[in-house]
Amino acid sequence: MAFMEKPAAGKVLLDDTAPLTAVIEASQSLHSHTEYIIRVQRGISMENSWQIIRRYSDFDLLNNSLQISALSLPLPPKKLIGNMDREFIAERQKGLQNYLNAITSNHILSNCELVKKFLDPNNYSVNYTEIALQHVSMFFRSEPKWEVVEPLKDIGWRIRKKYFLMKIKNQPKERLALSWADLGPDKYLSDKDLQCAVKLLSSCSHPYIYKVTFAMANESSALVIRPFSEKGTLKDLIYKAKPKDPFLKKYCNPKKIQGLELQQIKTFGRQILEVLKFLHEKGFPYGHLHASNVMMDGDTCRLLDLENSLLGLPSFYRSYFTQFRKINTLESVDVHCFGHLLYEMTYGRPPDSVPVDSFPPAPSTSVVTVLESILSPEAMKNSMPTVSRLLQMPLFSDVLLTNSEKTQFKIPTKLKEALKIAKECIEKRLVEEQKQIHQHRRLTRAQSHYGSEEEKKKRKILARKKSKRSSFESGEEQTMKYSNSNNSGSGASSPLTSPSSPVPPCTAEHAPF
Repeated sequence: MAFMEKPAAGKVLLDDTAPLTAVIEASQSLHSHTEYIIRVQRGISMENSWQIIRRYSDFDLLNNSLQISALSLPLPPKKLIGNMDREFIAERQKGLQNYLNAITSNHILSNCELVKKFLDPNNYSVNYTEIALQHVSMFFRSEPKWEVVEPLKDIGWRIRKKYFLMKIKNQPKERLALSWADLGPDKYLSDKDLQCAVKLLSSCSHPYIYKVTFAMANESSALVIRPFSEKGTLKDLIYKAKPKDPFLKKYCNPKKIQGLELQQIKTFGRQILEVLKFLHEKGFPYGHLHASNVMMDGDTCRLLDLENSLLGLPSFYRSYFTQFRKINTLESVDVHCFGHLLYEMTYGRPPDSVPVDSFPPAPSTSVVTVLESILSPEAMKNSMPTVSRLLQMPLFSDVLLTNSEKTQFKIPTKLKEALKIAKECIEKRLVEEQKQIHQHRRLTRAQSHYGSEEEKKKRKILARKKSKRSSFESGEEQTMKYSNSNNSGSGASSPLTSPSSPVPPCTAEHAPF
């Protein structure tokens, strides 16, 4: 097929979910404007950092682009007169730093293409939609029955995954959605196994998995075609959003925050847990659960994007669960992500931070019990429940499922073994990253403790005590030297006495000190 003819080289090694931090190190005034020198760092390593130079007008342009999110971002206001004054520049620099902190700490904004291009232009300078369209067009040369209706611009959060509205030429009323994605850093299947696994997706049948119409992969990317749903995803239902709208517009700042009804929470939660249990029993890695990956079909939830783990794409919640070393398998990742989803269904918004110290009132105490078992500090430190254990909890155990659709997902034995090895590799990278973060956190705490005012005072007191002790020990040493010198010289001639003169006794009057 034409789609398979000219693949790009290999997978993308860069993990787009790795957090970026930005610190303005200095400013420099030129003739007509001021430039701000910014140090950007990816992850925890100072070695993985670089400098960029931005003007206020660059910040203003970014802020205008982010207005689609409807968030009130703290960009300092414009000033036409006196904007070169030293005091004003210093004050503006503080304001711009607050702005950078705001966008890099927001989970959705920090992962969006606009912010990535602003902070890391070297890695995010290409037009990903154009690249995706080129690959899709190559595919259509050998598959003329498909036709692109329009790009579904920015409906997803991934930078390297693009969507297009499709139709079949002899069925013009039927709409489908095509997704195209690069292979990611967690792609560990061989090219042959990957192509086999991706093609297998269209044969998967389960009442809570969204049907795949067509899927294929090459050495660098993959495309998947599914029916397009006008009702959208579970996240669209929660946020009352239009499925075709951009991700930033739909989910950053909803007009009304309202959770789902208790029965919906119970039913949807049970359905999602059932499909996770099914995938775990099949040995099929997932790790990509969030409300945008659950399609709504009436009162039924159907899981999306099973291909993500095969393609090696990092999870939406990766920056959360890398902080906790107990979440070290894809099964535990699924449980952690389910906690996020359950919180969003319950309260109509994601948690402000994880772990969650206390939960707001919920439609039922049984909801809070489940949330505490997954997202509380105790759960993060000790261990979380399995999917099977969650299904036995009162919130879900009494839900009656009426869907009688048969399940079918036959995975060849050789592919099962390849999936097992790939899963182990994904988990190994996760554990290594968690270990690095843990070590960095300990080092940071030690440095912070060492640099604290209280610790400085303690060190000064110890230094004084040590100095006094050294002086005292030095004095004693001198005394011993003089004493030894007198004792050794008592039988010899002294320039002050003749051999025949008697040596005076060492009284207080004649003592050396």
